[in-house]
Amino acid sequence: MKLHIALLLVAGFSLSAVAQDVDRANFDTNVRVQDDLYRHVNGTWLKNTEIPSDKSNYGSFSALADLSLERIKEILEKTSENSHPIGSEKQKIGDFYKSFLNVELANEKGYQPLMAELNSVRAIKTKSEVIERFGHFRKIGVSTPVATFVTVDAKNSSQYQVGAIQSGTSLPDRDYYLKDDEKSAAVQAALKAYVLRLFELVQTEDAETIANNIVELEKKLAEVQWARIELRDAEKRYNKYSVSDLNKLGTNFDWNQYLPQVGLGQIQEINIMTPSFFEGFDKIFGETSEEVWRQYLEYRLLDAYAPALSEDFVNAHFELYSKQLAGVPEQKPRWKQAVEATAGAGAGDFGVLGEAVAKVYVAEHFKPEAKQQMEALVGNLLTAFGSSVDELDWMSDTTKGMAKEKLSKITTKIGYPQEWLDYSSLQIRADDLVGNMMRSAAVEFDRNTNKLGRPVDKKEWGMTPQTVNAYYNPTKNEIVFPAAILQPPFFDAEAPMALNYGGIGAVIGHEISHAFDDQGSRYDGDGNLKNWWTDSDRESFKALADRLIAQYGVYEPLPGKQVNGQLTLGENIADLSGLSISFKALQIAKNGTEPEKVAGWSADQMFFVGWSRVWARKYRESEMIKRLLTDSHSPSEFRANGPVMNIDAFYQAFEVKEGDKLYKPQEERIRIW
Repeated sequence: MKLHIALLLVAGFSLSAVAQDVDRANFDTNVRVQDDLYRHVNGTWLKNTEIPSDKSNYGSFSALADLSLERIKEILEKTSENSHPIGSEKQKIGDFYKSFLNVELANEKGYQPLMAELNSVRAIKTKSEVIERFGHFRKIGVSTPVATFVTVDAKNSSQYQVGAIQSGTSLPDRDYYLKDDEKSAAVQAALKAYVLRLFELVQTEDAETIANNIVELEKKLAEVQWARIELRDAEKRYNKYSVSDLNKLGTNFDWNQYLPQVGLGQIQEINIMTPSFFEGFDKIFGETSEEVWRQYLEYRLLDAYAPALSEDFVNAHFELYSKQLAGVPEQKPRWKQAVEATAGAGAGDFGVLGEAVAKVYVAEHFKPEAKQQMEALVGNLLTAFGSSVDELDWMSDTTKGMAKEKLSKITTKIGYPQEWLDYSSLQIRADDLVGNMMRSAAVEFDRNTNKLGRPVDKKEWGMTPQTVNAYYNPTKNEIVFPAAILQPPFFDAEAPMALNYGGIGAVIGHEISHAFDDQGSRYDGDGNLKNWWTDSDRESFKALADRLIAQYGVYEPLPGKQVNGQLTLGENIADLSGLSISFKALQIAKNGTEPEKVAGWSADQMFFVGWSRVWARKYRESEMIKRLLTDSHSPSEFRANGPVMNIDAFYQAFEVKEGDKLYKPQEERIRIW
């Protein structure tokens, strides 16, 4: 599990001619900027844009994500057209891509590539054998209720520790199982239909009963899972147990059998991140028959590898996860699926050969001068954040000193890693897609497990360079900006300075601010989960955070469905503080001068235009419902409008007055950092 906080930038088009002008074609001048910055800048685009049929949402970032896909496709096609030495990275890239594109072979094989695994599951007769399969499935990338992994110890960031967290359900959030409203009931029915279809495809008798058993078992697991708000709490997630004390969680699931199965038989301690879940799971494990666990494990295997099997399985997987849960009407083209599987599909997903592809991507599409300009931007943002800390009227000098010490220890990664991942142990064959994916999962499992007992790798990245995103990692106290985000609309070396500060500058500020949000602020400058606050300062911080929770909690993107201000708190703090700090950094960059107006905008006005335009986005209703339950980020319109209501510079730039919809009285404006 990667304990970083990503900006989650998805979707996007790039505005034309930003180097010379601000493209107004997407604006709606019938909407006053003082009433709705988001629709003033993006209103015409919102009216005229259709969400592509293979997407759940579409916005100002989709073109950039799509551009990355197109560039990677070109790399993969060139690589796969030529022969390369067996065992070379180019051979592996080309042959994996070909294996995914070979739909005819996948259809011919059907589910036969899984037969050995299916037979092993079907042979289970005891609970001990169930536990053995849990461990084996962890190695080949198949989810079960027990998810173990090696990560940095949050209270001793110089070493790794083993963690265990709840897992094993299909739907994106426990609420889908526990609520009985119409939408939730439809999703539950779709899950049952999906399970039924998978067992029909493998010609199982009494598939209806099996589907009922599995859905009921997953519902029981969901009932004991932690809610997402609890999962955000860094302190609650830290519960170190000695292995000898794991029987306190229950005596039905044998941890002493499981841990050696996942290469962890030698450990003495483990962080049980969700202890009450494992207590509940232990009871469920004991009460559930071997037969039902056998059915469940067969389903988890089929579900995990459905996208790599014949089209019947691919389509069944799409019907649940894309059509029902995200409202997507059409399957992605096979080439897009192949690109994502090879090179990664987003934050935290490295694909099978993500960093091998990244080497070529960076060489062809990342300019060294972009890194140089980013370093200057980061320097200004860090300076601005430090001066902002000095100006805080709610924080004591003692805590300010600790905050500035942490700020001084933030490290920055830009573009791509200094050292690349090694894929030399991975075997790839052009005619074995399922085998390729299983072997890849095993290699990545070993890569993670082998960290244990070694020094923490400070050079490691949590995203590939071709990922359009950015993140903050609290246990390493680092901010990371992959190459693919350093493009319009976020960053353009030829664009007016203010647009870059409203775009990538605010992204930098956002990630710096994560070090000081409600959870990131619990870690010190060395990445340790350690309180460095006075009690009174923490109370003052909480009071400000509570006001931000209240502000966002009234936003209603769908009738009767509000934003969860508690779930989105960390991201809302980062948006507000990051935008505030970036504006201050822009003033540093202006160095007392005022650039000429561009398209009638002053630099300060253009800064907020730059901020708003990157959030243009449309969602399908099912996708919005899913995000409101699962996403720690607010919907895009509130990311654009919510922060500016609290920033005095916005009022000054656009002469916002009482009566305007984005007006908030001075005494009610929230300033955290």
